[in-house]
Amino acid sequence: MHIYVDASTLIALGTVGELDRLTVFDGRLVVPERVRTEVTSQPAAENLRRFIETLEDGGHDVVPDGIDAATGKRARTVLGEPEHNGDTEIVAAVLSKTDRDEPIAVVSDDKRVRTVADGLGATVTGTIGVVVRNVAEGELTADEAKALVRRLDAHGLHMTGELREAADDLIDETR
Repeated sequence: MHIYVDASTLIALGTVGELDRLTVFDGRLVVPERVRTEVTSQPAAENLRRFIETLEDGGHDVVPDGIDAATGKRARTVLGEPEHNGDTEIVAAVLSKTDRDEPIAVVSDDKRVRTVADGLGATVTGTIGVVVRNVAEGELTADEAKALVRRLDAHGLHMTGELREAADDLIDETR
């Protein structure tokens, strides 16, 4: 399975130096070039550059496989976007994979991308889902995961108190 990662999650995890948390998933991580160029703030951009190098060394993809122009246009239409961007790249990948009945996952905190990808049949999660998965796989303890959620919140993810509580509940349920 290909797992497409959106800029929102790359920025959140990259800002706190935790991009390696994405490697907990079974499948090939894909960071499309258009998504990569949307990560411009530091230290997220530099951390992403280093992470991409380790992905390439580990057999993951930076550039998606075979998104044709017609699928790209469909993605722009679905999202109502006049120009091709990271969001349309991810939706195009979902359209392409689901058209061929291939499984695909999307990691994004962008509500519109998540809603569309889910509606098209992709498995969808976000930054908090990445943290919870790390707990489930034994890569983080519940306390470490809760501390990471606090760091993410303090560095730009900007969660409501209700969302922080929900994240803590998910972490506790995963133990």
